Amino acid sequence: MSHPHPELKPAPKLPEGGLRVVALGGLGEIGRNMTVFEYGGKLLIVDCGVLFPEEHQPGVDVILPDFTSIRDRLDDVVAVVLTHGHEDHIGGVPYLLRERADIPVVGSKLTLAFLEAKLKEHGIKPRTARVREGDRRGFGPFDCEFVAVNHSIPDSLAVAIRTGAGLVLHTGDFKMDQFPLDGRITDLRAFARLGEEGVDLFLTDSTNAEVPGFTTAEADLNPAIEQVMRTAPRRVIVSSFASHVHRIQQVLDAAHAYGRKVAFVGRSMVRNMGIARELGYLKVPSGLVVGMKELEKLPDHKVTLVCTGSQGEPMAALSRMANRDHMIRIGKGDTVLMASSLIPGNETAIYRVINGLTRWGANVVHKGNAKVHVSGHASAGELVYCYNIVKPRNVMPVHGEFKHLRANADLAIRTGVDPDRVVVAEDGVVVDLVDGRASIAGKVPAGNVYVDGMEVGGATEASLKDRLTLASEGVVTVVAIVDADTGALAEPPDFLARGFVHDEDTFASAVPVIEKTLASAAEEGVGDAQQLEQLIARSVASWAFRTYRRKPLVIPVVIDA
Repeated sequence: MSHPHPELKPAPKLPEGGLRVVALGGLGEIGRNMTVFEYGGKLLIVDCGVLFPEEHQPGVDVILPDFTSIRDRLDDVVAVVLTHGHEDHIGGVPYLLRERADIPVVGSKLTLAFLEAKLKEHGIKPRTARVREGDRRGFGPFDCEFVAVNHSIPDSLAVAIRTGAGLVLHTGDFKMDQFPLDGRITDLRAFARLGEEGVDLFLTDSTNAEVPGFTTAEADLNPAIEQVMRTAPRRVIVSSFASHVHRIQQVLDAAHAYGRKVAFVGRSMVRNMGIARELGYLKVPSGLVVGMKELEKLPDHKVTLVCTGSQGEPMAALSRMANRDHMIRIGKGDTVLMASSLIPGNETAIYRVINGLTRWGANVVHKGNAKVHVSGHASAGELVYCYNIVKPRNVMPVHGEFKHLRANADLAIRTGVDPDRVVVAEDGVVVDLVDGRASIAGKVPAGNVYVDGMEVGGATEASLKDRLTLASEGVVTVVAIVDADTGALAEPPDFLARGFVHDEDTFASAVPVIEKTLASAAEEGVGDAQQLEQLIARSVASWAFRTYRRKPLVIPVVIDA
């Protein structure tokens, strides 16, 4: 099994007739999925998503894949193929189209509708090509066939890419629910047919590779959801991802069955459900969905609200309700149904919301105490099925943290794939398929690109480190007026501190430190204000650590007297 190595060299030129595969995001993390295929001098991109920041990335809105390695080749890009409409697969498209607006964007009906609504906010009108399962389309030298797969958003697709170098099958995000609510199952007959033709490289979703068995069917959630609608004494507030059309369909059906009316709350929920309803993916019984004004007139036991915020996001409707910062006041007897997963890393935020809601008297029903969520990804049992059906010659696990990729690789090997042909890569690692063998050829840059307000790529690891320092250690500004002739202090320095616990005497012992620093600088003939500032910053920082065991950000200002 070939592994990524930190000492990988930049990738050489692609051998004649070879296919190059580079993930610029989604390997080693859950998010910002983006894979670039290169063949015959042309590039095909599959997905272009965003990653949501963690606590150690303050002030960052989203994280993009790094476009550096393709930036001077944007004219060679023949298309961006989107497997489905989740943010971690389409969220980066606006930023890619800013760099070249006319790249054709390929996707299914719902995926393109969600994307176009997003692009409208960016003021971009894309060139789109709508496809559906069973379609086969050529984009430059890439012949793409689209296959239905089942996932936690309707209209998801896998894509089979045929080139002179061989046949690649990319599952996208998928699971194998045998009783999906829309009757559209993962098309294993197509997988088998492609397997017969000979799949040279199989890229498979690794998210649940560590979970044994099979992912539960969505339909199995109906009893728990119905029980809430039937027994809740007052209002029911449901939170879910704003794209999980089928989960919201289940909620609507159950509310309707027990005589409740429904209102959507939150911009993304209102927008997405409007789109899904318009396109016929969400079937709404007439008169069921009403506006907030209408809803306020109804008795509590006739009310259901559907909102976003199931991940504890601070700005989403549910956390604002928990903080009493929303027009909807949660009270005793209300039932909150959190119909979604715990994304790894969000647990603390989610439990904070659950505790907040419970404190106001709500009964919170969530994945931990009821069967109200199933994953959108195939578990180990389903992945193994796919390997046995497809019988791929080479395997490259995608979409997951390193432990997920590793677990998925082990499954492939257990089904009989040659360990030397199972490639565990990370973002930026270049995998070449040459003469039917996939192997690691080198790497390209693939760092995190931070979007901070309107600024793309402005925030760096260093500036985030400064933000964390500011947050945890505070900041001390030292203003020193220095006599230009002697290089000594003309008057005592001023200290301005924020977030650093201090009183009048805190900085008294720093003054001699600064005097000593200036004296030794004068001896060595250092009189340049900028150099003096660096020396003062360094000495005050080490003084703060020695004296108070703190590491504040020190901002020195030297003024010539």
